[in-house]
Amino acid sequence: MFVIPMTRHSADLSQRIERLFNVDPDARALRSPALDVTESDQSYTLQLDLPGIAKEAVKIRIEGRRVSVDAEQALPAALPDGERVLHRERSVTRFSRSIALPQELDQAGSSAKLENGVLTLSLAKRVPAGAGELSVS
Repeated sequence: MFVIPMTRHSADLSQRIERLFNVDPDARALRSPALDVTESDQSYTLQLDLPGIAKEAVKIRIEGRRVSVDAEQALPAALPDGERVLHRERSVTRFSRSIALPQELDQAGSSAKLENGVLTLSLAKRVPAGAGELSVS
């Protein structure tokens, strides 16, 4: 085992390692955001860190008890005339996370909010249909 010291030149080291091992830039850009999950009797609350992501770039899909969140950071705006990039460490980043919850979800009763780089999903649990009677014909 060996330790790589992390300094302000770590980004340069990381780029050199990626070139050495031919890391695909698209694979490098996909990240799994940090996730917190809490539960109440009626719902689940998920919080995901999505720094620098506009709410229009977030796609949430609910299928049964599975929730998938995909987002992509926007491309940097074109520089005004007379300006040029001297150094850049930030790049376009894609975030993706999928989780299966213990109970099926009600999409109509669920909501999502993106504030200060944190996506909060309030996911209503699907209420099972009450007991019913069948008539014999």
